[in-house]
Amino acid sequence: MHRQLDEKTLVNGQISPGDVPALKQLGVTLIVNNRPDGEDVGQPCGDEIEAAAKAAGIEYRHVPIARGMGPSDVEAMREAIHSTGDGKLFAFCRSGNRSALAWAVAKSEDGMSRDELNRLAGEAGFDLGPVAHLLRD
Repeated sequence: MHRQLDEKTLVNGQISPGDVPALKQLGVTLIVNNRPDGEDVGQPCGDEIEAAAKAAGIEYRHVPIARGMGPSDVEAMREAIHSTGDGKLFAFCRSGNRSALAWAVAKSEDGMSRDELNRLAGEAGFDLGPVAHLLRD
């Protein structure tokens, strides 16, 4: 149900409201939805997942990444990572890829090395090639 990028960040594809209690059991304190509503037919809307998150005592943020990642998306992800505190952040999109790329650029902005980002993302099954030009050396 999730792939771990670092000790505090989990990502995956689309979740349903029924998946939220299992995330709570993993120590997730913040869910970041990187999907725009209506991207696919039958996709649960963000409001449904937000309601399930709030019922479970988990914070929720909607940071839709639709046509490429912009500076505001990266800043929103950085802010979410920083606000997680002692808990874990779970980010999702259709496949987990956009969430992993946003995590990588945000962590790069915070000073994590390109090599470390590539290693962590690769171990989780993600290729950072699409954002390589945004990663610091």
